[in-house]
Amino acid sequence: MKNKTLSLFAIICLTISAFSYAEKVKIEPFSIGETLTLNSTTLSQQRIINVYLPNSYQQNTEKHYPVIYLLDGSKDEDFIHIAGLVQFTSFSSINHMPESIVVGIANIDRKHDLTSASSHPLDIKDLPTHGGSKKFIHFINDELRPLINKTYRTNSTNTLIGQSLGGLFATDILFNHTAMFNHYVIISPSLWWADNELLNGPFEPKTFPQSVYIGVGKEGELMEGLARQLHKKIAPILNKKSQVQFKYFENLDYTETLHLAVYDAFKKVNYHQKK
Repeated sequence: MKNKTLSLFAIICLTISAFSYAEKVKIEPFSIGETLTLNSTTLSQQRIINVYLPNSYQQNTEKHYPVIYLLDGSKDEDFIHIAGLVQFTSFSSINHMPESIVVGIANIDRKHDLTSASSHPLDIKDLPTHGGSKKFIHFINDELRPLINKTYRTNSTNTLIGQSLGGLFATDILFNHTAMFNHYVIISPSLWWADNELLNGPFEPKTFPQSVYIGVGKEGELMEGLARQLHKKIAPILNKKSQVQFKYFENLDYTETLHLAVYDAFKKVNYHQKK
């Protein structure tokens, strides 16, 4: 009986202690950004846009910031870890790049949005919903960017980051709408799409970006070769007016390349340079 009494007493004491501790602890949600819901007339869809704001954004109300547009930008894709890289590389002790706003474009059907029309039988079979890139470019340029510039304090410097089909899409913009962005970070681009259509076509930019960074990992002869061909195609044309970087990550496979490649881009490209 004595042991049972002691056990009951111990339980009561622990319960009281737990309630007392809980009263001293305040738990709140932890957020690294904001989420916008945009009703797109171009796409006839409701799109989710995630936004990371720099540490100084709320305090330094006179400052305007560069914007980084991230494809595959939902919280379950690349938004959180790329926003972390942007924060880290903009620390004053690191200073690879200026503090920047990150705009993550969440996907609905990336195979549709990030690809052009293709008549190749394998493309049609493997990506039956493909072919929406023209509308998606129009959405980014004519709806999303004006919204971001209206909602936040932005400056005129814009970066586009894309991997895989996102890298294909970023290359499409680089080739055909070069002036949309100042900086391009193109990782593991799926340039095999539509029988290498982009690589086989002309690259005749009317304007020159500040930089183009191309990265690829140990991803097989096809992917590695196409990334090298892209660099070989654009470098002679851009080198006099743009920073052009290429990096082969021989120890990384496709799943590992994006994070370290983006960090390498932030480290090597002079994002502080004014055009």
